[in-house]
Amino acid sequence: MKNQLRIIGGEWKRRQLSFASIDGLRPTPDRVRETLFNWLMWDIQNAKVLDVCTGSGALAFEALSRGAKHVSMIEPNLTQAKFLQQNMNLLRAQNVCTLHVHTAQVALNKISGPFDLVFLDPPYSLNLWKSLAEQIEPMLSEGALIYVEADRELNTLQLPNSWVQKKHLKAGVIKAGLYQKSTTC
Repeated sequence: MKNQLRIIGGEWKRRQLSFASIDGLRPTPDRVRETLFNWLMWDIQNAKVLDVCTGSGALAFEALSRGAKHVSMIEPNLTQAKFLQQNMNLLRAQNVCTLHVHTAQVALNKISGPFDLVFLDPPYSLNLWKSLAEQIEPMLSEGALIYVEADRELNTLQLPNSWVQKKHLKAGVIKAGLYQKSTTC
């Protein structure tokens, strides 16, 4: 069984992409994605992006649609990884997109940065924000932006002190923030 999401802006605006029906797989809602990419409007062009827990691919493909230079995606579920690969093929994005079919913890040990933008939106039930943030920290470029999405207050996630919150939003159960790696830490 499959579900659909649509890209909301950029080169592939209105394109429908498929993703698997898997427990816990929840694409970032359109309204939240629209706000996020409005925040990133001036920073997304030519950015090297890391989507740590890719899931449906909504954030990764939206970033590419809006001008990111390259996106590295991490997805451990083989069924969903096949959907991501099909979407890469559909969009002819194989040259600007790399898919790592591992858990985030394993993949982050194999990927090298630096990254200008990171999406950190792990499955809520696994409570991985702190541990993944610690793995990501050395892979960030100077002044990198990090989008964090959670089902709990962001100040409880124990993110690195060098990540300074620039923006935040609340939409239903979603609490999201845009952070920037401080150059003074």
